[in-house]
Amino acid sequence: MNPIFLHVGSIYIYWYSVILLIAFIIGFIIFLKLGTKEGIKKDFIYDYACYLIPICLIGARIYYVIFNFDYYAYDLIGIFRVWEGGLAIHGGIIAGTIFTYYYAKKNNIKILKILDILVISLIIGQIMGRWGNFFNSEAYGPKTTFEFLTSIHLPNFIIEGMNINGTYYHPTFLYESIWNLIGLIFIIIIYKKSKQYGNTTSFYLIWYGIGRFLIESLRQDSLMLGNLKIAQLVSILMILIGIFIFLKLRTKKEDIIKK
Repeated sequence: MNPIFLHVGSIYIYWYSVILLIAFIIGFIIFLKLGTKEGIKKDFIYDYACYLIPICLIGARIYYVIFNFDYYAYDLIGIFRVWEGGLAIHGGIIAGTIFTYYYAKKNNIKILKILDILVISLIIGQIMGRWGNFFNSEAYGPKTTFEFLTSIHLPNFIIEGMNINGTYYHPTFLYESIWNLIGLIFIIIIYKKSKQYGNTTSFYLIWYGIGRFLIESLRQDSLMLGNLKIAQLVSILMILIGIFIFLKLRTKKEDIIKK
């Protein structure tokens, strides 16, 4: 696929950046709408978003650079050439969670209230973001055949997009996007039905963790730590944290009951 959305002179705008921008806008609108319904002041939401978005991007970049430092060690300036690509969602999630904890405490707002709303925006962004990977011809799986891709009734543009340098690959970007779309449906139901803050967050961590762990086993461009895929290790940690939150909520402490 052509990764370039628009080309004007020496300026290139890529599909990935356009999709990422749209995802951030949609995510913010959703957070603003749900947050105000939960009694969170608009001023807090605007300030929070202004800090959160760049912090998540920086976290995603740092995470990527750390696990590709063998490459950047010989080109330290390249660390700052973000337009060349190199973001990792897990880094963004970690940085965003740490900042959210700090900012919620500072403003005396329940952390789980914010996270329950945030994960809805986040998973929508992840659904969309994987299509940016598609245009960049990345986040793909093992080699396959044209016949297999047609047998699972994929549109022709996806099939041809998975033809990378003459070889067809599994569209793991699509598998994860669909997995997250299914997860979003459950998350919305849980968010609406739950009487406790935190249930939505715990489900997200478990659902996304399981899906990412399984799909990552197919990916051919994973970040590695020796022979281990970093994303799988982080996914296991997410699942364990999600289970911990779920079990902790069963105590039904007053401070996490929705009012």
